[in-house]
Amino acid sequence: MQEDAYLMPTSPARGRRTSTDYRPSITKAQGRIPACLVNASVTYCSNDQIYAFGGFDQYTDEVYNHVLKLDLNTLRWELVDNYGDIPGVRMGHTATLYQGDKLIVFGGENEHREYLSDVVILDLNTFTWTLPDIGGLIPRGRARHAAVIHEDKLFIVGGVTGENNIILDDLTYLDLQTWTWSRTWSFTARFDHTAWVWGNRLWIFGGLGPDMERTTDIWWLDLKGSPSLAGVTTPQGIVDAPDVTITMAHIADFMSSSLQQLSPRSGDYPANSGSVQGRRKPLAPGAISCLRFHSGPHVPALFSGTHFHAYASGVLLDLITPSETVRSHDCNLSALELNSLRWQRLADGQEIFRPGYRWHYCTINETGTKAWLLGCNLDLTNAPGASDENHMSEILSIDLEKYGLLGNGSSLDAPEQDVSWSSDQPTSSSVSGLGADLSTGFDQSPESGSGADFAITAIRDDLDCSVSDDMIDTPSGSLSQSRPTFVEPSASTSAPIHVHRLILQLRWPHFKRLYSAQMAEYHTKRMHIPEPYSVVRAFLYYLYTDSVAGHPEYCSSVVDVAGMLVMANLYDMPKLRLLCVNRLSRELDVENAAIVWERAGRSNEHWLMRRAAQFCLTHWGRVVRTDGFKSLSHQSLIQLCEVVDTEGRIIAGPELEMVSAFGADGLGTRDSKSSRQLGSAADESELDADDEGMELS
Repeated sequence: MQEDAYLMPTSPARGRRTSTDYRPSITKAQGRIPACLVNASVTYCSNDQIYAFGGFDQYTDEVYNHVLKLDLNTLRWELVDNYGDIPGVRMGHTATLYQGDKLIVFGGENEHREYLSDVVILDLNTFTWTLPDIGGLIPRGRARHAAVIHEDKLFIVGGVTGENNIILDDLTYLDLQTWTWSRTWSFTARFDHTAWVWGNRLWIFGGLGPDMERTTDIWWLDLKGSPSLAGVTTPQGIVDAPDVTITMAHIADFMSSSLQQLSPRSGDYPANSGSVQGRRKPLAPGAISCLRFHSGPHVPALFSGTHFHAYASGVLLDLITPSETVRSHDCNLSALELNSLRWQRLADGQEIFRPGYRWHYCTINETGTKAWLLGCNLDLTNAPGASDENHMSEILSIDLEKYGLLGNGSSLDAPEQDVSWSSDQPTSSSVSGLGADLSTGFDQSPESGSGADFAITAIRDDLDCSVSDDMIDTPSGSLSQSRPTFVEPSASTSAPIHVHRLILQLRWPHFKRLYSAQMAEYHTKRMHIPEPYSVVRAFLYYLYTDSVAGHPEYCSSVVDVAGMLVMANLYDMPKLRLLCVNRLSRELDVENAAIVWERAGRSNEHWLMRRAAQFCLTHWGRVVRTDGFKSLSHQSLIQLCEVVDTEGRIIAGPELEMVSAFGADGLGTRDSKSSRQLGSAADESELDADDEGMELS
C-alpha cells in the first residue's frame, strides 16, 4: 500500500500583527502627472487603465477638457491625443463606461458657469469623440449629478443648475439603443452623491441635500415591473421585518417641492437638441424607499471627514480619508450590506492610511475587487520644487478581497424578494443553476441510483475535535499535519458521505493530485478526513454547489464555515477561503466569535482574526461564558486573553454607571487594539444601539 497524501500544515494562531499582515501600498506615479483637479471625472476603464477628463484647477482657475490616462501596470500618466467632436471644457460632469470601450460624458459646467446637457462619446480604441443624434426632450443642464448605466439605459439623477445653484430632484434616462431621452420624473433632491443599480433597484447615497448639509439617508427605486419607467405608480405599503418596520409612503417629507423649469443659457456648448423639458414632473414610477442612519457602533461618521463611496460586491463602501482636520485614527473603511442594510467596519484608518498624504479621487475596477485612491504627498521636503501638493502623483492601491469582499462576479444574484432587515438571512448567493442540479445527487447512496462511486468519512460530531495544545506547540511552530487517509470503520468514524469522483477531481485540486498518483484511496474508493463530520459535509457540498450560503441541512452553522476556512487554507482553495471570510465577517456574534478568531488564526487570515478579536473584546463579558470560548485549547485561551491591551481593565460599579451616562464612545482608544473592556451591561446597551441606530421613512 502506498503512502497516504499529506496536507499542507497551517501556522499557529497569533494574537499580534505580523509581517504577513496586509497594508495597502502607496506608489509614486511618473509621466505627465495631472494637477489635483476639482470635479474632474476619474473612471476605471478595464485593462488596468484609469482615464481622467476635464476638471477645474483651483490654483490657476482654468477649466480643462484634457484626456489623461493612468496605466496601473507601469504607473505612468500620459496626455491622450483625441480627435473628432472634442467636447468643450467642463467640470462636474459624469463619464460612464459603456460596453467596455466607450466613455459616455454627460453635462457639467463650463468656464462661463453655464450648465451643460450634451452627450459626447469617447471611443477608447481610437480616442475619437462623437456627438450622437439625440432624440426626445433634452433634460436641463446640470453638474455634480450622478450617472449609472443599467440595461442599456444611462440614468441621470440629481445635480445642481441655474444661477442660484438650484438642487435638482430629477430622474431621467437616455436609451442607449435609440439615443432617446425619457421624460423627467421627481425622485430626491441631491448633488455630489453616488448612484448604482443592484437587485433591480436604483440606489442613491451620500451627497448634499436641499439644506446644503451632508445627507445620512439612502434611497432606492424599484425598477422591477417597470423597466421602461413608462408608467407612474404611487409608492405605498409597509414591509415588516423582525427588528424594524419600513414605511414607504412618506416620500414627500424627504423630497423638495417640484422646481420651476429653467431655460438653459445660450452659449458655445449647446446640447444635442434645442428642445428642453418644461413640464411639471410626476413622481418617479415604482416603489420608492428611504432609510436614514443616525448612529450606531458601526455607522460611519457621515458628517465628518472626506468620504468616498463606491458600490462593490453587493455592498456600499464608505471610505473616510484624512484631511486637514481629520487624522488617520479617525478614518475607516466601512461597508453597508445591501441585503440587510446594516453597516460593518472593515478596517480602521491607521490600517490603511499613512500620515502626510491627501486623497482626491477614488475609483474601483469592474470586478469590485480593487480600489485606487489618487492624491498627493504633503511632505514637501521630499518633493523638489514643492510641486507634489498640487499634483495627483501618489496612488494608494487597496485589495478589497483582503477585507472579505467577494467581487461583483460572486454577487450578481441579488435577492428577488424585497430587501429584508433580518440579520439571520444568508449572505451568499443561493444555490441555483447547475449547482442546484448537482446538489440533488449529493450524499445519495449508490442504491438510490445517484451514481455515487466514492465514500468519505470524518470524525463524528459528538466527539471533541478541538485543536489540542500539542498540535500547536510543534517544534517547527506550525500545526501538526492533518491528512486524509483510509481507515477502518470505528466508533469515532462518522457515517459515509456518498460523492462522485468526477466532481471531486474537477473541483478539488488536492483530490485530483491524490487520484493521479493512485494513492490508497484510488484503490479503496474511500477516504477519511480527520475533521468534524458537519464541516467535511459542508466542504463537500460546496464542491457540488460552489456556495457556502446557509442551508437547513448543510453549512447552516457559522462554526462549520469556520472549519471550512481551515480546510480552504490546508488545500489552497482561494475562492472557498474568500467565501468563508466574507460570511464569517458578516455573521460574527457572541456565540461564535472566539471560534472564528481561533480558526482565522489557524488559517493566517489576519484581517478576520483582528476583527473577531475586537468583537471578543467589545463583548468580553458574554464571550467568555459561551461554549465556543470554553472549547478553545489552553494555549488559544491564553493568546486570546493576551490580545487585551495591557492597560485594559474591567469597569464596574460607579464607573460603569458613568460610562453608561456618557456612552461607549466616551472611552477613548489608542488604536484598534487598545479597547478598554466594558461589563455585560455596557455590552447589552451597545447591542441595542446597533438595532436602534437608524430611522426608517
